[in-house]
Amino acid sequence: MIKKILVIASYADSLINFRFQLLNKFVERGYNVIACAPNASKETIDKLSSIGVKHREIILDRQGINPLKDLIAILHIFKIIYSEKPEKVFCYTIKPVIYGSLVSSLLGVKYKYSIITGIGYALYNFSFKQKIIGIIVKLLYKFALKRNSSVFFQNPDDIKLFKDNKIIDESTKIKLINGSGVDLDYFYKSKPNLKPCTFLLIARLLKEKGVVEFINAAKNIKKKYPQSIFQLIGWSDASPSTIDLKIIKEAESQGTIVFLGFKKDVRKYLKNASVFVLPSYREGTPRTVLEAMSMCRPIITTDSPGCRETVENNINGFLVPIRNSELLEESMEKFIINPSLIKDMGIKSREIAEKKYDVKKVNKSIILEMGIK
Repeated sequence: MIKKILVIASYADSLINFRFQLLNKFVERGYNVIACAPNASKETIDKLSSIGVKHREIILDRQGINPLKDLIAILHIFKIIYSEKPEKVFCYTIKPVIYGSLVSSLLGVKYKYSIITGIGYALYNFSFKQKIIGIIVKLLYKFALKRNSSVFFQNPDDIKLFKDNKIIDESTKIKLINGSGVDLDYFYKSKPNLKPCTFLLIARLLKEKGVVEFINAAKNIKKKYPQSIFQLIGWSDASPSTIDLKIIKEAESQGTIVFLGFKKDVRKYLKNASVFVLPSYREGTPRTVLEAMSMCRPIITTDSPGCRETVENNINGFLVPIRNSELLEESMEKFIINPSLIKDMGIKSREIAEKKYDVKKVNKSIILEMGIK
């Protein structure tokens, strides 16, 4: 009998950007691997095919909350799992985890694994609407995860959140991993750009990514240090918390930031940066931070779940409170006043990346938990 793993994701590019090495390891260990995600480009399908991974398109709206669309997604996932009959199902991000786990259980798939990559918009509880959605999501998570062979978490705060909300209990098998890892060769060592001091943020244009705080801090810094540069690589999202592009364009027109839009390969921008900034309110483990660390950049991020694990405060960067542009500004100014920090802390970032976040180590941990030899 052919061993088969079915991987379900909500974003096709993530199969290449975050999971490509892991998929390859599955294939190397003799598994027939099928990767499912919506709206996959020919480039993505071809790259998966190059390592022997088959792609199957799924109909899935990763951000929407339309019950009819979600029912269609569930039926589509049912059809794929029923036809492929995998030995193991591996899911990540909210909808694939919930729908993939439930359907796999219904169809008798023996081994089911999920990665909690972050809590997502539905569990932020900032508004009444989010609270209502959150109640539903928590209930669905509870039913889905109790049927998993193992659940992978990317930070201890998310484990605590899921336990406190009674989504998981002591019967759930939990494995803590260091994010999705980073390819230390692809994101190579590079000397930082010291003059002018250049701060870079890479993120979806969402409020909870701290984009507004970044702009506000940049505005004040530019008044004192007009030569400093603030670059934003970002893209709009279907999320209800997406920032109006007018805010970004206004900041750009005022000379506060340089908006670069979406970039598929961010390495040259990281190479030209002095400091990487992510003022996010909460993450699983921020992949952009790991990439910046791997390329020897100091980090300014928030003392929040998922983010705080990446920075040893005053060693490879600075931790600031969420939603606090003033303290964010103070941390930025430290690098401008004392540029030697950029090089010294950048070296420490690389050391931490090598020790904790090497994608080979992360994938090995996942493979061992899944019982793949």
